[in-house]
Amino acid sequence: MAIVRKGEAEWKGGVPEGSGSVSVQSGAFKGTYGFKSRMEDGPGTNPEELIGAAHAACYSMAFSLALAQAGHVATSVRTTSKVHLEKRDGGYMIPLIELETEGNVPGISDEQFQKLATATKTGCPVSRALAAVEMTLVAKLL
Repeated sequence: MAIVRKGEAEWKGGVPEGSGSVSVQSGAFKGTYGFKSRMEDGPGTNPEELIGAAHAACYSMAFSLALAQAGHVATSVRTTSKVHLEKRDGGYMIPLIELETEGNVPGISDEQFQKLATATKTGCPVSRALAAVEMTLVAKLL
């Protein structure tokens, strides 16, 4: 049985003068977005930072699971996902996502930490959904 999660967005008006709102099913997040929040440093959120937050959350949880399954329960795993938006060939695209993770994991070697971090990069569900995008990973054992 599939688990289905829902996000919603509404855009009003044209671009760049219009505005939008975005929310998640659980009610944990509701925000606004617009041209300035996406293309400049204006107030509100944007699709790329929401993708980044989802990816960082998924990766941190999946990496923690992989570490625990290898016998090393993490004290903490913190991940940042930098989603690049670029104009190419007359349109915008996401060509690169940079993952940076650091983990406080007692008793693990850096070699095993790196191996599990790399495997998680291609194995977490959000990474799989974003597989068409180039992804880099920097993993640091604290």
